[in-house]
Amino acid sequence: METIRNTMQRPDPALLDAFREVLKEYSPSCLVTDARRRVGAIGGLLPVLPQHKIVGPALTVNLSIDDLVDCMPVLALAEPGDVIVVACHGTTTTAMWGGLMSTLSLKAGVAAGIVDGAVRDVDEIRDLGFPLWYRSTVPRPSPTAVHDRTEPVQVNVPVVVNGQVISPGDILVADENGIAVVPQLGAEDVLTGVRRQMDKERVVRERINSGATVQELLVEFGHL
Repeated sequence: METIRNTMQRPDPALLDAFREVLKEYSPSCLVTDARRRVGAIGGLLPVLPQHKIVGPALTVNLSIDDLVDCMPVLALAEPGDVIVVACHGTTTTAMWGGLMSTLSLKAGVAAGIVDGAVRDVDEIRDLGFPLWYRSTVPRPSPTAVHDRTEPVQVNVPVVVNGQVISPGDILVADENGIAVVPQLGAEDVLTGVRRQMDKERVVRERINSGATVQELLVEFGHL
């Protein structure tokens, strides 16, 4: 793996704000996945706090599965509102995120971290209130405990998490259900679909509370 540090084209702030409005609804990641017709969904990663819901552009970090190195220097490239995605390829023998990284991320205005691997200091991260999704926990520290290497690392390159490609600048919507990925190209169409799904679910709930049966709902909406 060679060292790569690319710049990231972030989405229009107004578009991000529009997606953040969706966080007021139940299960925003599900709404987005429904709007994308089941595409772009990532499961299997847990939030430190189940109430966390976030939206932000992906700042991606790709690490070598055979040679994990410290990725803390990536914070110098982060902007407020970014979601740092660390692709450890499911490796869970070493914690690649912890309390100090969370504290620094909060100070930098980072919206959240997503780690396809192990983390530690979960109690500290919980007290900090930093939104973090992770695959597992392990006490073993990152390699900086024994050396100060930070290369090679690839920043702002496409990464794969649970079979789903995340490209730099993709809009991520995450909650306790999982993570939904929205590519920048076509994001406005996805937002339109999300709003349509929100309206439909409100009507369905009203019909249910008014006594509608499953059969009646299926006739009216086709599927639920």
